[in-house]
Amino acid sequence: MANFKLTKDNEIATIWMDQAGAEVNTLSVKMLDDFSGLLDKIENDSDIKAAVLISKKDNCFIAGADIKDLMAIEDSKEVENLSREGNKILTRLSKLKKPVIAAINGACLGGGLEVAMACHYRVATTDKKTVFGLPEMKLGLLPGGGGTQRLIRLTNLRYGLDALLTGKNIYPHSAKKSGLVDSLVHKEGLYQAALKVAANPIKRKAKKVGLVDKALKTSAGRNFVLKKARETVMRKTRGNYPAPLKILDCVETGLEHGMAAGLEAEAIGFGELHATQASKSLIGLFLAMQENKKLKNNNKTENVDTLSMIGAGFMGAGITEVSIKNGYDVILKDISEEGLASALKTIWSDFSQMVKKKAMGRVERDRLMSKIKTTTDDNDLNHSDLIIEAVFEDIGLKQKILADVEARCKKSTVFATNTSSLPLANIAEKAANPQNVVGMHYFSPVPKMPLLELIVTDKTSKRARQMATNVGIKQGKTVVAVKDGPGFYTTRVLSALTHEAIKVLHDGAKIEDVDAAMKDWGFPVGPLALMDEVGIDVGAHIARGALGDMFVARGVEQDDTVQKLADAKLFGRKVGKGFYSYPKKGRKTVNTNIYQFFGGEERKEMDKTEIQNRIGLVFVNECVLCLQEGILFHAKDGDLAAILGLGFPPFTGGPFSYIDATGAADILATLQALEAKHGNRFTPADLLVEHAKDNKPFV
Repeated sequence: MANFKLTKDNEIATIWMDQAGAEVNTLSVKMLDDFSGLLDKIENDSDIKAAVLISKKDNCFIAGADIKDLMAIEDSKEVENLSREGNKILTRLSKLKKPVIAAINGACLGGGLEVAMACHYRVATTDKKTVFGLPEMKLGLLPGGGGTQRLIRLTNLRYGLDALLTGKNIYPHSAKKSGLVDSLVHKEGLYQAALKVAANPIKRKAKKVGLVDKALKTSAGRNFVLKKARETVMRKTRGNYPAPLKILDCVETGLEHGMAAGLEAEAIGFGELHATQASKSLIGLFLAMQENKKLKNNNKTENVDTLSMIGAGFMGAGITEVSIKNGYDVILKDISEEGLASALKTIWSDFSQMVKKKAMGRVERDRLMSKIKTTTDDNDLNHSDLIIEAVFEDIGLKQKILADVEARCKKSTVFATNTSSLPLANIAEKAANPQNVVGMHYFSPVPKMPLLELIVTDKTSKRARQMATNVGIKQGKTVVAVKDGPGFYTTRVLSALTHEAIKVLHDGAKIEDVDAAMKDWGFPVGPLALMDEVGIDVGAHIARGALGDMFVARGVEQDDTVQKLADAKLFGRKVGKGFYSYPKKGRKTVNTNIYQFFGGEERKEMDKTEIQNRIGLVFVNECVLCLQEGILFHAKDGDLAAILGLGFPPFTGGPFSYIDATGAADILATLQALEAKHGNRFTPADLLVEHAKDNKPFV
């Protein structure tokens, strides 16, 4: 059996998992078939009294199902039967008279966790690479191997629902406290600890059950929690994601009618979700992100061990944090000791939160903090191979810093500017070595946002581009390279969206209706609330620059409303007032005073679909224009960047996948109708016309 090796010692069998030719173990039909054969051997061998299931892979128990294999199956009934057959094997494992001990180190995710939960006892390591989770919901699916049933039974209803409906990572101490695993050991002692458990009768201390969880074991308590969970899901997803609701159905069926009924509901639901466009789009997104990691190389001349950061503000601190967390040493330079102290405090606070949650140890936190060298002396940067600058968006300041770097550093030093809108060519206009200049546009907050937009010009060298790519991927980012231009890709298309949202307000719509319509369309945040979060003054600054000039040159009517809001100090959340008012206590409310900039407080009901078409399709059309003009190198890049950087509805797969699924001809017809009614900002991109004519997909 290529995936397993069975050994025996003192009446204990050890099942060694080691998927041939792969870095990690993944669950597949072949693996489950092999596993079923092993159960036959263990069951029929009278010399075996117990077994240990353990992986030979470094940092991986089972990393989940093979998604590519799953998506290669076109018939969803076949997928349903695959879940049903897998559950039969895992049910057999759970009922085996001889106890099987799961010895877990590293990733234990998706189907891997479902295998572990079907075992009779779970020993896990406290290693930082050990992580549990059922992330199927993020792929538009549900756990199809008993996950919706066993997780609730091993932990409790509240904990289990939270894990199932978020797909979040669960770390060892939380897993132990909840009952998901039975014991924790250091990595080096894992196998011996599992053998010891296997050699003795399994004993468990009775779990302490609080009053709340006791109440939730009653029918009334259970129904209340499930009802509230459904309400929360609908509020957050607006009905655009079928998987969370289907997960709740499976949990409820299992609790009401027993494990067998729950498993059957799981199999049926797994097949149904496999057939949905949402699942296809989300899996496509996942695979594209995995493929993106392959852009990294290991060439010595294009990799660095130490990064230099100029600017210790909010962005500089965030970039430093993700860098040290992922293996880099960082020289952090600022003009003031106060700025440096503030950055260190921010990073320390973030790491301390992880320590509090037991997702990081104190020693690890201290070790990471020691990887930062702070300085106010420019000479400490002289030997840098890569410098990332993250100062205020001021062209003169950035040019001055670049000139100073070129004067004092090596001729080969790569200079990366963190800019969201300033054209890279302008920053490098006076550079002695423009081939070394690259843009690295991080998104705020850096530790949480997964995208890095990499900006290149015709002069940017392959070495500079690859070095920045390698750094971004090692920092845990999905890196999308785009060509230089006003606003690049993300800021440009976002500006088109917010510009139209302002126009809709001028036409009499209510602030809350605009934001609600776009959240119903699938955005996590409405465009007006987003402007408040980013800062209306920031939006005004961008509109004043080359991006605003570009829209005007294209014949798009200029609108100075955002500038007027900024002049009135209505900057958004950071000052407590923008499109919404933000009291120190309580929820935000619509700031009706702002309507004086939009024709007065008298508002009208506007058709939701019209709002969505105007704001959503002006965004989509701008994305196509970026591809048409060569700002984007590939349509798939546009999908990734729009979702990961701007929150474009993930269940659509991105703007280009959305066009393909909806039909380019239908999108074209809607844009043409909007153009006739509202003007040339809706003029369809020539590339869209071409794709509609030939019925040609973008991705």
